[in-house]
Amino acid sequence: MTAVRLRVLIADDHGVVRAGLRALLEGEPDLEVIAEAGSGEEAVRLTAGLMPDVVLMDLRFGGSGGGIDGVEATRRLAVAAPEVAVVLLTSYAGRADVVRALEAGARGYVPKAGPPEELFRAVRTAASGSVGLAPEVIGALVGQVVSPDHELTGREIEVVRLMAEGRSNRAIAEALVLSEATVKTHLVRIYRKLKVDNRAAAVSEAVRRHILELT
Repeated sequence: MTAVRLRVLIADDHGVVRAGLRALLEGEPDLEVIAEAGSGEEAVRLTAGLMPDVVLMDLRFGGSGGGIDGVEATRRLAVAAPEVAVVLLTSYAGRADVVRALEAGARGYVPKAGPPEELFRAVRTAASGSVGLAPEVIGALVGQVVSPDHELTGREIEVVRLMAEGRSNRAIAEALVLSEATVKTHLVRIYRKLKVDNRAAAVSEAVRRHILELT
């Protein structure tokens, strides 16, 4: 039986970058590039027609040419094709950009200078419905509780941090030396305190509230 492959659309305004990303992604047996877009508008149009599993979206394109940027394209796709996961690809990881991307509905944020393995992991994690952030982005996250009405415990912040890395319940349990049942209990409490109902929304809300904050 042929293994199911994740269908990826690459959106970047530089042809050389698109070619490089295509070569990397198609070197993986479970990833398939089905189309390329050179602008945010084209990415939205092609995605609506092709419905890929993941859109790998440049953050900055369109800035000099008057078109929409990657965040705006992501925001439009969240409405037009909410089942499609978007991973933002950028040259750097500034806090404001990460917050904007997550609030727009992105499920991943990967610096272009990172190793290919980070890109592959982010694509696969986003396709699974979780949020995949590169380790260098996660490494800059600092737990900071800012709302006394919805305060997360230190352990809950650790769980959110590991969720942001795209780790499964089992991997979180192993990292924190907990049972999977205990991790699930933490997730229920985290969702309730953040007023969300899934992992991606929990990470996005934690960043928005500065529970996880980029320094």
